[in-house]
Amino acid sequence: MDPLVSVVVPCHNAVSWLEAAISSVRAQTWTRIETILVDDGSVDGSGELADRLAGPDIRVLHQEKKGQCAALNAGLESAQGDFIQYLDADDLLAPEKVSIQLARLRDEPPGWIASGAWARFQDDPSAAVFEAEPVWRDLAPVDWLVTSWTGGGMMHGAAWLCTRSVVNSAGPWNESLTLINDLDYFSRLLLASGGIAFCPGARTYYRSNVAGSLSRQTTRGAWESAFKATELSIGAILAREDSTRVRKACAVNLQRLVYGAYPSAPDLVAGAERRIAELGGTDLPPSGGAAFLKLAGVFGWKFARRAQLVGRRLGGRGAT
Repeated sequence: MDPLVSVVVPCHNAVSWLEAAISSVRAQTWTRIETILVDDGSVDGSGELADRLAGPDIRVLHQEKKGQCAALNAGLESAQGDFIQYLDADDLLAPEKVSIQLARLRDEPPGWIASGAWARFQDDPSAAVFEAEPVWRDLAPVDWLVTSWTGGGMMHGAAWLCTRSVVNSAGPWNESLTLINDLDYFSRLLLASGGIAFCPGARTYYRSNVAGSLSRQTTRGAWESAFKATELSIGAILAREDSTRVRKACAVNLQRLVYGAYPSAPDLVAGAERRIAELGGTDLPPSGGAAFLKLAGVFGWKFARRAQLVGRRLGGRGAT
């Protein structure tokens, strides 16, 4: 019998996009699919819409708001599939996505997982531009993470197709995390796999600039989650390979977060800077516009970042 694929869809207040996401699952050319749609305490009508979308191929679970990771874990616990496909309620799968990746994994050793091409879009997926990144190729798990963390690109959650055995080995989503919870989870998932098979024709669409989305949170709790997730991912990869190249990649990954978190969480930044020094340091420069970089070159990037924020508060463009 053909393998069963479980599509796990966590949903919180995504009524505007949920039906399109589910339609993209139902349009898959691979037909042996079950969808587990987990409504995480939505108050915008998403739960009611989910119930209307339910059918023989879609199971709907309702829970009080516990967070995305709890919703994902609930979906995984209910899933019966041989393979797991994650899909956020505002993202989309191309029709042949699952079929292409399953065909590729048949030719690979047990324990491999598949990635695919992905692109951002806001309203119209046909406007998405697929731009190849260095991680768009077959790679060993540590090689993939080192390439990604040193600037070689990323994969959003829907781009992966994973065997259930690897998912089980990776363990559950960490329910204490919010911001960049996927960094911790997919680092463990990749390291639990035998390798990554890249499938260029397996396309997914990542909706960006969504108001209120988890990835745009800047609260204290969100920053704490981001630093914790990064440190957990660093610990996982160092446990596999404690080498110069891995330490460099870890330092770069942490430095990138430092640039984003300053000055919102100065204590977390200070702790991360000490950790970066322990890892051997990094020469990753800050990013920004010409005015910001000019100011940073004279007074340092922290002064330039504070000046940038002051300018924005005053209603001007600041040093952008």
